[in-house]
Amino acid sequence: MKILVVPFGLGDYPASGQPISYVSGPVPELDTVILDSDHGCTFLDAAAQVSRYRSVLDRMESCALTPRKSRDFIRRVAKET
Repeated sequence: MKILVVPFGLGDYPASGQPISYVSGPVPELDTVILDSDHGCTFLDAAAQVSRYRSVLDRMESCALTPRKSRDFIRRVAKET
């Protein structure tokens, strides 16, 4: 699992405001996107849908802090609380 931090100061970024989980494994055909909303979860597994969300998440990742900076940020916040 990889956790990256997107700083609040960045403003808008791809898919802001929508919880998205991308579940992948060794068999790409089984990749699934889970969209969470007030009405429940929606599971997407069609290749075109998964590809679209993979692209959105790739753009989001390009806005995020690096893994090292994300880890340092999380540690710093944890120490402050």
